[in-house]
Amino acid sequence: MFVRGSLVCVNQHVIRLGVVGLGAMGSEMLSIAVDHPEFDVVLAADPARPAPGSVPYTPDAWRVIDHPGIEAVYIASPPSTHAAYAVQAMRAGKAVFCEKPLAVDLDDGAEMVAVAADVDAVNALNFVLSDRAAAIEVGRALRAGEAGTVLGVDVQLLFPQWPRLFQREAGWVAGRQQGGFLREVASHFLFLSDRLLGPLTPSHTQVTYGAAAETGASGLLATAGGVPVRVSGQVAAGPESYEWTLYGSQASYRITEWGRLFKGGESGWREVTLDGTRGDEQTRLTEFASAVRGKPTTLADFAAGLRVQRVIESFHSRAAN
Repeated sequence: MFVRGSLVCVNQHVIRLGVVGLGAMGSEMLSIAVDHPEFDVVLAADPARPAPGSVPYTPDAWRVIDHPGIEAVYIASPPSTHAAYAVQAMRAGKAVFCEKPLAVDLDDGAEMVAVAADVDAVNALNFVLSDRAAAIEVGRALRAGEAGTVLGVDVQLLFPQWPRLFQREAGWVAGRQQGGFLREVASHFLFLSDRLLGPLTPSHTQVTYGAAAETGASGLLATAGGVPVRVSGQVAAGPESYEWTLYGSQASYRITEWGRLFKGGESGWREVTLDGTRGDEQTRLTEFASAVRGKPTTLADFAAGLRVQRVIESFHSRAAN
């Protein structure tokens, strides 16, 4: 047994999990958790979607947060609700695994980080690239000095439509208040840049808006060491694409399609064969179990999520001014 803050876990038993939010991501994670050997799903909540199969269900998320038999909570509700649920869960001694973005309001994000530290709660944010094999390999190459001097990073995104088809039912994803591709997609790549190169500071950002969320965005950010990180996103005709490129003096690295890795040199780009697991919701749920049991993990914590949130929200705040 180990004790961390008010959270007590026994390594030999499955972790009693509650799920809040059953949209696209919540439903996917729930289906994985139901079959996961380290979790027992005690209760799932969503105001509009009942849980599938035999999973106990409630339309009231607070019944999950306040449930005395639940040790850990996965939160996949709209971003504006994350802080209230996470803060109360952590103060009740529960571990929290939350979808990104951490929050929309910066004060909410700061409160989540402060409470996590105050009660020593296990806290994690579901950034896709935290355990993706391609991202881990780039990190290894950087630590080994194989890239040489890092000269810059480019993030390039293209969406033929927003929101994407699988998120159409989540109305908030299309809205400027909580949604948009900066929060939903660019945040993953800014997290990776932050993890590998350190915190980012915006120097110039520009956003164009349609009827609701942004239709275009560009930004120039910089690391503490002066490495430029350029962001470009557009909703326009063309194939949906996601591309993160790190340029080095000896080798460059490009991640596409959320997991394919290419290494660039004088002879051009060649795809890197990656060993082991690709990294997905299953592996990140396993990482969360490790965190609950007091073991090191690759997952992002709320503090990393807040750094990314500050960068993302700087695009919108500067546009508003």
